[in-house]
Amino acid sequence: MNPFQLVGLILTIGLILGLSVFSGMSRKTVGQKNGAAVVAGIIMGTLVGGSSTVGTAQLAYNYGMSAWWFTLGGGISCLVLALGFAGPLRHNGGHTLVGMINKEFGGTAGVLASVLSAVGTFINIISQMIAASAVLTVLFPNLGLIPELIITTLFMIAYVVIGGTKGAGMVGILKLALLYIAMIGSGILALHLSGGTGAFAELVSTIDNPEGVRFWNVFARGVGKDLGAGVSLLLGVLTTQTYAQAVLSAKSDGAARTGALISTFLIPPIGIGGILVGLFMRATHPGIVAKTALTSFVTQYMPPVLSGIVLGTLFVAVVGTGAGPEKQRMLGRTWMVVILALACVLSCGPLGDMILGFAFMSMGLRAAVVFAPLVAALFFPGRVSHKFAVAAIIAGPVAVLAGNMFGLPFDPLFIGIAVSSVLVIAGAVFHRAK
Repeated sequence: MNPFQLVGLILTIGLILGLSVFSGMSRKTVGQKNGAAVVAGIIMGTLVGGSSTVGTAQLAYNYGMSAWWFTLGGGISCLVLALGFAGPLRHNGGHTLVGMINKEFGGTAGVLASVLSAVGTFINIISQMIAASAVLTVLFPNLGLIPELIITTLFMIAYVVIGGTKGAGMVGILKLALLYIAMIGSGILALHLSGGTGAFAELVSTIDNPEGVRFWNVFARGVGKDLGAGVSLLLGVLTTQTYAQAVLSAKSDGAARTGALISTFLIPPIGIGGILVGLFMRATHPGIVAKTALTSFVTQYMPPVLSGIVLGTLFVAVVGTGAGPEKQRMLGRTWMVVILALACVLSCGPLGDMILGFAFMSMGLRAAVVFAPLVAALFFPGRVSHKFAVAAIIAGPVAVLAGNMFGLPFDPLFIGIAVSSVLVIAGAVFHRAK
């Protein structure tokens, strides 16, 4: 590793982790309320991680504009969160999404929603570990996958144990600023190296493409698959505690909505940078491992100190995103360590390495569990039978998993949401008739 890269890497990791510890220790009260900027920082500090950067470049390397669905879907979901859900979430009186379901439908529904949605969170951690390994692979080519995952796990454990996520808002703002410079700068550099936008388009047209992939089509993998990915992001963000907590932590309804709207406009452009890099690397370096498209570009085409800063930012972004959801699970630290270690073991297995694949699956499973009963609890309180809500919480993810077994041409999330929604509607009809 170039010594100047190492300097940039260490300085960046030290800066972000230092601010994380400082902001976590300096919180005056647990119930301190946040302004719009910090709300946006909390949302983007978790949502913009390995999937939005390393994973987007990886998928773009294979499918081009289809890779935009994670950041595009993230932006759309924040818009819906701001305009449709921020107010009802804040006025419900519950402190967590599971708590809101528990309050409306009873303890059984709350426990089931907590346990089943935890599976989605667990899968998200796997996606972040794979993304982190893509950074370490470029920095230390001879290290090997297992040591890379162990190092990542240790960093995530340390991030949780030292309480770094307590300062997620301020850290999220810093992290986003650095990621913006990294991703937008990388995209501009890819265009510059190609000779401009016209030359870049010509370069993409020269890609050896025996599969006939339509690189400029956002539905390159098929409408059912890519649209399903976008819906997974939309519903997944609305049903994940981290993003709800950001809204609940706001000092006013206006701050909550403004913070979510800031995220709406700032998240999608990050994906464009990753797409440009992924396509550039596919055209100029067709033989590399796809998940290293972004990190390889950074090390080969940026000055050493700058590349170290970018790689450090990517690594901490991945670690923070993986550790952040686990902290929000409100488990004991021992259980957090066990879960992170188990995710590390599974990441070494034959699960594949498509980062965004795991990210979309994570969001989809959480949505299948929580979305329909949460909508009922927020917008139709007292109108749905408890038994039907419990059935919806179980049947939704089961339908998604069953759909995955049959290789459907569309995202099985649609089946899961349909099944759970039908059960909730049936519960409303039954309750009214009763």
